[in-house]
Amino acid sequence: MNLFEDLKWRGLLYAVTDPEIEDKLNNEKMTFYLGADPTANSLHVGHLLAYLVAKRLADYGHHPILVIGGGTGLIGDPSFKSQERQLLTIEESLINAEGIRQQVLRLLPDAKIVNNFDWISALNAIEFLRDIGKNFNVSYMINKESVRSRIDNGLSFTEFAYQVLQAWDFEHLYARYNCDLQIGGQDQWGNITAGLDLIRKNHGFEAKAYGFTFPLVTKADGTKFGKTETGTLWLDKEKTSVYDFYQFWINTADDDVINRLKQFTFLDKEQIERLEEKVVKEPHLREAQKVLACEVTTLVHGETEYLEAKKISEALFSGEIHLLNAQEIEIGFTDLIQSLEVQGKLLVDILVTSGLASSKRQARELITSGAITINGEKVEDLEKTLDRDQAIDGLFTVIRKGKKTYTIIRHE
Repeated sequence: MNLFEDLKWRGLLYAVTDPEIEDKLNNEKMTFYLGADPTANSLHVGHLLAYLVAKRLADYGHHPILVIGGGTGLIGDPSFKSQERQLLTIEESLINAEGIRQQVLRLLPDAKIVNNFDWISALNAIEFLRDIGKNFNVSYMINKESVRSRIDNGLSFTEFAYQVLQAWDFEHLYARYNCDLQIGGQDQWGNITAGLDLIRKNHGFEAKAYGFTFPLVTKADGTKFGKTETGTLWLDKEKTSVYDFYQFWINTADDDVINRLKQFTFLDKEQIERLEEKVVKEPHLREAQKVLACEVTTLVHGETEYLEAKKISEALFSGEIHLLNAQEIEIGFTDLIQSLEVQGKLLVDILVTSGLASSKRQARELITSGAITINGEKVEDLEKTLDRDQAIDGLFTVIRKGKKTYTIIRHE
C-alpha cells in the first residue's frame, strides 16, 4: 500500500488542493510543514493526530518542517472559533513555544523546527501593509467559511489579519526552504489556500505548491474527541498523568477503537483487521483497547512510563493496590487519597471517619464479616489499630471494603 492509499484507508485525507498531490506524495520527496500556535505550554491529543500524520510522511521519506507559531500565537486563529482568544504576552508565547518544541522533538526527532516569531517580529507596519497585505482581497477573505462564521458575532482586525500572517508563513518557507506542501486539520483549509495564493502572486503562477487536510477527530456518536471529565487530555505528564493518559485510551468505546487504531498507531492493515475481528467476536477481552493504549502511551511517554501506568491499572482491576509503591499510588489514585491522623486509632473509628462506614455499628459488622482488608490483608479484629510503621513506604494505608470500594489513607 503506498502512502496516499494508506492515508485514505486510515481516514486521514479530507481534502487536497490539487489531484497531483497523490503522485507527489507517492513518488517524490516533498518538504512539508505543519504548524501549531503555542496557546499553552503543551500539546493535547487533538494536536497529536496532526503530528502523527507528519510522522507518517516523514517515515515515507518526506522532509518535515514543524512551525511553532510564536508570532501568530500572539494574535490567535479565528477559524471556526465562537469568540476571540485571550491574547498572550510575548513572554508567555515564547515559554509555551519551548514546551511544545520539546514535545514535537520526541515524536519527530529529525524534523526541522522553526518559530515564526523570528520572521513575523521583524516586520514593520508599512512592510506588512505594502508588501504582504496588498496581495489579499478583502471580499475573498471575508467569504472564507472559517472567517464568515465569525462576522456576525464580531471579528477584530487583529484576528482578521491572522490568515495573512499564516499565508506569509507558507510563502516564507517556500522561498527559504523550498517547502511546497502544507498539511493541517480541515479547519485550516482557508489558511492553507491563502498561502497558495500568496506563493503564486509572489513567485508566478507556474510556482507549484500544495496542501491537504485531514478530518477533525470525533467520536462515533458525533461528540468531541479528546475531552475527559477532568478536561483536556494533555501530552505533558505534569498536566495529565501518564496513568490518566493510558486510561483514556484503554476506555475507548468499541465503536471507536478501530478508527483510533488506524489514526493514532502505526500498526499495519492486517494487524488492525485482526483486532477488528477480536472486537466483534470477543469484545469482553478488550484486546484492541489494550493494544491502542500500549501503542499510543509508549509513543508519547515511552515504554517505562507505559508499563507503570499498566501496572497501576491492573492493580486497581485485581484489587491489589497494596502491591504498588507510594509513588504509583500517588499517580493512580489521587481521588481515593484522604489525609488523616490515624496513628494508634481504632480501625472501627477510621472506617467511619473515612466514609467507608456510616456508623460504628456498621463498621463492626464489616470487620467481623471479613469485608475489610488493609494493605491486602483481611482484618477481623475489632481492636485493630492503624500504625504508620505498617504503611506502604511509611506513607499510605490501603483500606478496601468488599471487592471494589477503597479509601487510601495518607498518614499525617
